[in-house]
Parts: sequence; structure tokens; C-alpha cells
Amino acid sequence: MLPYVTMEEAEEAMGRGLSYAERVWFRYSANKSDFVLHCHNIVFLCFFYSAASLPYVFIELCNNKSIVKCKVQPRVRNTFWQMFKCYKNVMHTFILAVGPLQILSFPTVKLLGIRTDLSLPSGWEFVLQLSVYFIIEDFANYWIHRILHSPWAYQKIHKVHHEYKAPHGLAAPYAHWAEILILGFPSFLGPTLVPCHITTYWLWFVLRQLEAIETHSGYEFPWSPTKYIPFYGGATYHDYHHLVGENCQCNFASVFTYCDLIYGTHKGYRYKTKLLKKASLNQQNHKTE
Repeated sequence: MLPYVTMEEAEEAMGRGLSYAERVWFRYSANKSDFVLHCHNIVFLCFFYSAASLPYVFIELCNNKSIVKCKVQPRVRNTFWQMFKCYKNVMHTFILAVGPLQILSFPTVKLLGIRTDLSLPSGWEFVLQLSVYFIIEDFANYWIHRILHSPWAYQKIHKVHHEYKAPHGLAAPYAHWAEILILGFPSFLGPTLVPCHITTYWLWFVLRQLEAIETHSGYEFPWSPTKYIPFYGGATYHDYHHLVGENCQCNFASVFTYCDLIYGTHKGYRYKTKLLKKASLNQQNHKTE
């Protein structure tokens, strides 16, 4: 956008009146360069990571029985100082690794066709593009995650992320700086293959961050709306991967379970689930006798 363009001139150039959303976008973006708009991603990343993780911090410190029942590993509780240390390390990585990457990627983002104009995407365009991004990212992340569990990559890089056998919301992006950069590739792959408006671009990274926080939260709430998403893994699914740790050869998917189902890397989790169900049924039978 050019700062000296008025709203009337913008409407004349588009050959129609601007919608309410487009007027809001014009007022906000008209006096900002594309580079500044692109760098919003750094602010959003830090803000939503902090804000979305905070409820899980309070939940982890709470001793309410109904909440504890929803904890995947109820015997393990992360202390305030453990979580604060994790938060401090993550923010340090964001500032020193993710921030510079976001700045350096600006020419590439422009080249790929991430636009900032007044033609805002429709609701369906938002939904379809974000759905494609999640599927593409999940597939690429699955294979990179499997590679990170090779002996050398695990010991040198991925081991840091597995420090938490019972993860919590703040631990979602807790990892070696190299892993943060490596896993940035699948996140950029969707917008690379299917370019979008920068508002969709922002929303994609925000939603991916929120999903990672929920998956690492360590709590499986029965009322979570994500339970209605087909093939969605969730906290219980990913928690098992952290529990097993280095020797885990299953549940590599970041969001969905379809890659694990297709490539057979779900068998350990399925076997454990069956054993737990059997043990629970036996316990119930003993109580009724």
C-alpha cells in the first residue's frame, strides 16, 4: 500500500466500494510497508504463545480433582519454576533464532506472492487455504520428525524437546534452535505452494501455534472442540510420544494421525491403549464382584 493513496482513490482503483473489513484493513495497513506487516508475525508468535499457554500454567498448578482427572499423566506435575525456565528459554530462542529468520525470509515471502492488497480473502478461501496448509505441514513434519528420531539427530538436536516426559503448554516450541529452524520448513511449505493474503499467512502461524500448545498441554478435556476434527491427534496421542522418548517409533504426526496410520507408526500406541482398556475393564469387574 502507498501512504498517499486515499480510501476514495482505492475504491476507484478497485472499481467498487470497499467492504467494512477492507476499510479496516486499509486504515491499518495503508501507512505501513510490506516489510513491517510481514514482521508482525514475530509479535504474534510471542504474544499468542504467551497468552494461549497461560491458562494451561494455571491448570497445571491447580489441584482441582475434576481437572486432574483430565491430565494424561496425573502423577507428574510441573512446578511453576520449571515452566518459567521453559518459557524463558523459548522466548530466548524466538528472539535469537526465529526473529532473524522471519526478517531474512521477507524477500522470499514477497517473491512467493504473499500479498497485502485490499482484496481480502473470503471466508471459504480462508478455510480452504488453511486446511491445505495443515495437511501439507503435517505430512512434511511427519517425515522430518522421523528423521529427528534417528540416533545422531536425536542426541544432537531432538533430545532437547524430549526433556519433558510429561509436556505442558509452554513446552510446545521448547527445542534446540536448529530444530526450530528445521521445522520451520514444513510451516512455510503450504504458503509457498499455495500463496495467500498476509492476513491468512498470519492466521496460519497463529493457529499452528495454538494447536501445538494444546497438543503439548498434557490435558485431554472432553469438551474440547478439536475432538470433532477428523484424524486430529490431540494431547493424549502426542503425550505418549513424549513418555516413551528416545526409543519411540510411533506417533510422529504433528497434528493429524493419518500419516501414522498409513505408514504403520501407530502400533505401539494402539497396543498400549488396548492394554489400558483391558486393565480398566478388569478393575471395574473386580469392583462389581
